[in-house]
Amino acid sequence: MRTKPAVIVAGGGIGGLSAALGLANHGCAVTVLEQAERFGEIGAGIQIGPNAFHALDYLGVGDAGRAKAVYVDRLVMMDGMTGDMIAHIPVDEPFRKRFGNPYAVIHRSDLHGVLLDACRAHPDIKLINRKRVIGYVRTTSGVKVRTEAGDLFEGQALVGCDGIRSKIREQVTGGDPIKLSGHVAYRAVLPIEEMPEDLRWNAATLWAGPKCHMVHYPLQGWKTFNLVATFQTDVEHVGSNEPGNREEILSRFGHIVHKARKLLEVPREWRRWVLGDREPIENWSDGCVTLLGDAAHPTHQYFAQGACMAMEDAVCLADQVSRSQGNFAGAFQAYQENRIIRAYRVVLSSRMLGRVYHAEGVERKIRNSVLGAKTPTEFYDGLQWLYGGTGLAA
Repeated sequence: MRTKPAVIVAGGGIGGLSAALGLANHGCAVTVLEQAERFGEIGAGIQIGPNAFHALDYLGVGDAGRAKAVYVDRLVMMDGMTGDMIAHIPVDEPFRKRFGNPYAVIHRSDLHGVLLDACRAHPDIKLINRKRVIGYVRTTSGVKVRTEAGDLFEGQALVGCDGIRSKIREQVTGGDPIKLSGHVAYRAVLPIEEMPEDLRWNAATLWAGPKCHMVHYPLQGWKTFNLVATFQTDVEHVGSNEPGNREEILSRFGHIVHKARKLLEVPREWRRWVLGDREPIENWSDGCVTLLGDAAHPTHQYFAQGACMAMEDAVCLADQVSRSQGNFAGAFQAYQENRIIRAYRVVLSSRMLGRVYHAEGVERKIRNSVLGAKTPTEFYDGLQWLYGGTGLAA
């Protein structure tokens, strides 16, 4: 009986588990090394567009993902200075028919749990905790992976899914700096009872204010609401999941209309992220080693595509490996050639959207005029490249 090729995945987040599931479904024996004490996701809600559901369907967990999601009726942009609606995009039946899948919101841990359950049930996936990968050595037969504790794991290939601070990326690229955005995001999840009744909208809502914006939408069967508030400041480091400061967040939104600002007074606890990404690069791979998700192309949150891109990566990677007849180096080159332009288009578009959301003065007026004049069909046409099913399996 032919031995299944062994692949090591560094990182057990959404991207890592998606990669493991895709590769195992295509005949690989996968070992996932996760540095945390247990498999899980930090954070709160995320938005998942049709392209994410395309990927989940390909991985065989689309129905499970849909069962955990909340289906909003529309995407709404409000002017935080006046309280007026700037624009909205219906994501109801015409949207679903156009793109073949819905737009939804989901708690990050629920999406991760869907992938984790599938990986645990797969006979060719081994999940190992408390293993922080710090580097690798290529060998004649593949790769040896080193952990912080001194363990060595051997395989025919390695996929680095270890996030924006990826140790695998450091080795593949020789090191390139994280690019600070100057933006800080505060996140909280509110019980539905604490969400102001006049803001309990079945929408992914964005309030755009000068040098700041905030987003809210329902989660977990309308039991909770996700709240994210982002502002510009001078920061000198990237940070994640730090304790937030209530006075800081309230002071940054003092110029926003009361209807929106009052929401920021509700959370008893905030978590704080200092945001960054990286400049696009032309190569993610080193022979039988490659990168995926934030390790390859970390992006800002403004396009709501970070997790979606990681899942797309996993689908494309698995597809190329299935075609390669064991030539992982060739498969990884084909994978990155298929993904680089699309992934970095998202990265650069996200940067642009940060400017759009935080516009002030004349730029704010132009934003409101241009977006306010668009029809749903025009919005759909502009999203065709992202949601239309491209960028997955070749």
